[in-house]
Amino acid sequence: MTPEQHFNRWVQFALLVFILAFAYFIVADTHMPLTPESRLLRPVVPVASQVAGRVIGVAVRANQHVARGQLLFTLDDGTFRLAVAKAALALEQAVRENGELDAQIAFAAADVRSARIEADNQQRDLGRYEALSASQSISAQTRDQTRAKYRTAVARIAAAEARLGQLRTQRGTAGNDNLQLRQARNALAEAQLALDYTRVHAAIAGVVSNLQLTAGDYAATGSPVLALVGDNPDLVADFREKSLRRALAGTPARVSFDALPGRVFAAHVASHEAGVSDGQYLANGTLAEPDVSDRWVRDAQRMRIHLVLDEWPARPLPTGARATVQLLPGDNPIARWLGGVQIYLVSLIHYVY
Repeated sequence: MTPEQHFNRWVQFALLVFILAFAYFIVADTHMPLTPESRLLRPVVPVASQVAGRVIGVAVRANQHVARGQLLFTLDDGTFRLAVAKAALALEQAVRENGELDAQIAFAAADVRSARIEADNQQRDLGRYEALSASQSISAQTRDQTRAKYRTAVARIAAAEARLGQLRTQRGTAGNDNLQLRQARNALAEAQLALDYTRVHAAIAGVVSNLQLTAGDYAATGSPVLALVGDNPDLVADFREKSLRRALAGTPARVSFDALPGRVFAAHVASHEAGVSDGQYLANGTLAEPDVSDRWVRDAQRMRIHLVLDEWPARPLPTGARATVQLLPGDNPIARWLGGVQIYLVSLIHYVY
């Protein structure tokens, strides 16, 4: 066989390998898609104080696991205790003022009744004097004086009723719905809440991370001083759109983590992400800006799915751990076998890369 024949045979062999590899890629991307773009994510909660104050105690250490509601650190609460005491005194003062107003209201109501009785007497006297005046038994002056007294009594009723209305308006609703009492109780509850905020607790169960806090530090309101990495993992994987057309919720999958080379974990698809940032348009008042590209074949859009392992590793992996995900849609046993071989080979590569 001549050298040219050897070369032609190698060229033919290379073309055959390329065609077979290309066909395998097309089939595999449909029946057993694989992606290295996968991460294990955990919820990360920045922890900040809701009130400002000097730190007097840190109850945890870095990388310690804490339960939900466990104390993390404590602020100096002296100022807040004084605020609670002040609000309690204000509530007591409101109760006393309402008691005084109740007494004034009772006195004003009695004054109204007295004024009405006086007016009734004056009205009867006026009626008698007008009858006597008609028969000229009394002087017109006496009649006019009695009429003036009656009008004065009527005016006194109006004044007493106005005073009673003013006091009732100032007093407001009786009982627990009274405005002054509600304002005082609200101020007390607000002061008590601020006092409670001086003890900062874990919002979720997780691991304390990036702890940069010691006793004596000043914690500003809303400024994170540590992070809590939650216990609930979320495995996300990004696939090309066309690779997910057969992957539904419940589709089996295999996962290999970079941190655990040589091991393959069974998993299944939990859900599909609703979209990606490229599909979000902001109403900013400007016209649409179409995408411009001079490429004949554009990059494929990747979509995100969420997976759940059937059995999680005994050692919890940190958030951000990289992984490779192999989907096994359909019931084809050959495709499932090839997919299993494919992800196992990838897991072995993680020994060296």
